[in-house]
Amino acid sequence: MKHVIIIAIGFVLLFVPLTVFAEPSLNVQDLIVEKYVSNLCCMITTMTFVEDDILILQKSDGMVRLIRDGVLQDNPVLDVNVNSIGEKGMLGITSVGSTVYIYYTEANEDGGEALGNRIYKYEWTGDSLVNPILLKELPSNVSHNGGAMTVGLDNQVYAVIGDTLRYALLQNKPIEWLEGSDIEFKDNGVIIELETEKPYFAMGIRNSFGLAIDPITGNLWATENGDDDFDEINLVPEKFNSGWIVIMGPATETELADLPGYEDYVYDDPEFTWEKVVAPTGLDFAQFHEIDNYDNSLFVGDCNTGNLYKFELNENRNGFEFSSTFLQDKMINKNETMDEIIIGTGFGCITDVERGPDGFLYVVSLSEATVFRILPAVSIVNQSDSENRGGCLIATATYGSELAPQVQQLRELRDNSILQTESGIQFMNTFNGFYYSFSPVIADYERENHVFKEIVKIVITPMLSSLSILNFVNMDSESEVLGYGISLILLNIGMYVGIPVSIIVGIRRI
Repeated sequence: MKHVIIIAIGFVLLFVPLTVFAEPSLNVQDLIVEKYVSNLCCMITTMTFVEDDILILQKSDGMVRLIRDGVLQDNPVLDVNVNSIGEKGMLGITSVGSTVYIYYTEANEDGGEALGNRIYKYEWTGDSLVNPILLKELPSNVSHNGGAMTVGLDNQVYAVIGDTLRYALLQNKPIEWLEGSDIEFKDNGVIIELETEKPYFAMGIRNSFGLAIDPITGNLWATENGDDDFDEINLVPEKFNSGWIVIMGPATETELADLPGYEDYVYDDPEFTWEKVVAPTGLDFAQFHEIDNYDNSLFVGDCNTGNLYKFELNENRNGFEFSSTFLQDKMINKNETMDEIIIGTGFGCITDVERGPDGFLYVVSLSEATVFRILPAVSIVNQSDSENRGGCLIATATYGSELAPQVQQLRELRDNSILQTESGIQFMNTFNGFYYSFSPVIADYERENHVFKEIVKIVITPMLSSLSILNFVNMDSESEVLGYGISLILLNIGMYVGIPVSIIVGIRRI
């Protein structure tokens, strides 16, 4: 149930758990972030949707887990042997229909010597992954294994492999420095198209944890991690040369002169660069069903700072547009603020960002062992209480039914008064992002603890009584909604803060 202004104030003052302030937050009012599934095991990395189900990888133990309707199922749908030392292990997953592709570091036994990075495809039965077919045998190392995969508009599957700490032909090593083993060593520092005989789609890549396809143009985008400086976001056309080991970040004239010309692979500068490394990882494009504010936005996560970034595409969707003059060079220097591009903070080490079939964005955090979900605030307004994933909300849990008179009173006030004005709609959008970050926890605890439920009932009864005043006034205009709303806020502050403070002061004087 969407509570109104007074209930928001009451619970802010009395019942907001301290942990709320440590949760991820967004700096926009029309989107909210919520925990979708938490307490996940074994270093989660990437995920994919198969219809409405989520398959997610556990890096350290070789398992693929199923999340269905927001609940982690008990049994793994696949368990393979992996070596997970360093950046090895379960690294990438994507799907086309019921066909699922998985990239992992295979071993003879869990924790055993690595056999190499392998890409298999499986068939999804609805509860397990079966009939594995080996598609690629790739080099591996303790770091720079890549592993991210994505699917093009033509259902072509792309996979990225890092340089695996080898610098040879595909890493732009000067031709005169090449030796026999350098020429023969292949399949690293590249993007490949699976199940084709085509040459490498791109080369010269140091290491990448993110690939995404623009749903409008079909363009391929990738993140790339630098060494001590210069992380990148790249637009990746076919036969793209990302420049490593000669170039990271925008190229200088000297670097361009030093870049070997390998066949017809063409270098281009990044579309965006961080001078100070943040370790960019997963990325995806927004297409929320309820609002179109973000149809031209690319969301990017990082592992070092826990930031979620938003980049606005230009008209041709082949680069970004920025308002700040210092970003016109497409680079954020160490002494410059990132306020324009940061949309969220507190996500921990993000390892994947995926757009779901519901249009919402799903953010995988390895450090928080959680899948977060980002959705429009208006989508919450349009749901009934019973549809909220967290369970019954506070009023419904307190009075035991959505049909309780108190709950009906709140619903009618919201629908018939608050949401009939523009200021009321704006308030509800802002409030929902905050309210739904903690109300499911309180409601669930009410169901488990009768004493707590009675305490909540005692606390919110004065609020509900004050709301009855609104049944005797007109709230047909913006000014009336604001006037009565502010008056009731002050009344409830007096009841919940002023009176207790007065009592405490009086006792101390005795």
